Amino acid sequence: MAKIQMKTPLVEMDGDEMTRILWGMIKEHLILPYVDLKAEYYDLGLEHRNETDDQVTIDSANATKKYGVAVKCATITPNAARVEEYNLKKMWKSPNGTIRAILDGTVFRAPIIVKGIEPNVRTWKKPITIARHAYGDVYRDVEMKIPGPGKVELVYTAADGHEERVTVHDFDSAGVVQGLHNLIPSIESFADSCFTYALEKKQDLWFATKDTISKKYDHTFKDIFQEKYDEKYKPLFEAAGIEYFYTLIDDAVARVMKSEGGFIWACKNYDGDVMSDMLSSAFGSLAMMTSVLVSPNGYYEYEAAHGTVQRHYYKYLKGETTSTNSVATIFAWTGALRKRGELDQIPELSQFADRLEKATIDTIEKGEMTGDLARITSLKNPIVLNSEEFILAIKNTLDSEE
Repeated sequence: MAKIQMKTPLVEMDGDEMTRILWGMIKEHLILPYVDLKAEYYDLGLEHRNETDDQVTIDSANATKKYGVAVKCATITPNAARVEEYNLKKMWKSPNGTIRAILDGTVFRAPIIVKGIEPNVRTWKKPITIARHAYGDVYRDVEMKIPGPGKVELVYTAADGHEERVTVHDFDSAGVVQGLHNLIPSIESFADSCFTYALEKKQDLWFATKDTISKKYDHTFKDIFQEKYDEKYKPLFEAAGIEYFYTLIDDAVARVMKSEGGFIWACKNYDGDVMSDMLSSAFGSLAMMTSVLVSPNGYYEYEAAHGTVQRHYYKYLKGETTSTNSVATIFAWTGALRKRGELDQIPELSQFADRLEKATIDTIEKGEMTGDLARITSLKNPIVLNSEEFILAIKNTLDSEE
């Protein structure tokens, strides 16, 4: 069968450790035999980021702005141990944070639902989508260790030289301090993305922060969402038969545990990071979640929402067999290929993405899966496959369903 031809390249961002190994397997077995892949490649592995002083991360984000669609492998955000392990020049920032700051927008994450993998929360009947603001807060913070007694202030210096000061704390001992920021245009685009996505999916939209404590920072988010809704989206939501409401983040957590699901939960950056991992794990596995950054400027970046699977990578380096779940990484590729097909009007490419996703789910529902899913499935006598065997099983299913 002739390979599907592409018109415009997508941006390919390679990553680290075990997910980098899976990345190569997925391309070899599930993409390249079927698609004449056009991709502009960027190596976001930690060693190459270090060699380029992280310029490669910036370049990959700018390429995404050029081509419109990117697919990203999981990457390491280094801590002190990683600095020593990889002999890094410095503790580089999160590549995801860097990319999201350049692209702006909202990250939408939803669990991949498969028969035989039941949610841990009994009431959940439908998937819950997390809409995570992709700019600012702790991911663009500045920090300082306070060595001893003294005063820390926030100082704003206007363009005309006018200053405003707020005391953060009068320290009588050593401590730590952190400065966060966000931008009104980014919060507005976050709100627009969430309302638009809810209308597209015809699902209720929740938004939650902690405005009772953060009376300026979080309250600004709450106010912008409410203003947007009242001025533009309320009649559209009413016509679609869906609801928008605001609640405190702690109340939202309590509500979500008793809900049936089937809604979109909008969160600030850090809240969305934490809650998406909670939801994916509770729905079955961290490796069973889709994740896409949608920029208001029309850029899309698809990724796996989990980490680099360090423990499996060390086993792999020793020559030991691993059974690593590649579903989220496969769905990152299918998401990018589908969007590329939509934008370039290549229906065959979008249809291939649909077929590959179906083959992946069908393979699991036939009882062929990786060890993490075999431990939680309700299917009888599942067949546990190693990392490459699982990808090859998906290929067999894909070929048999043509």
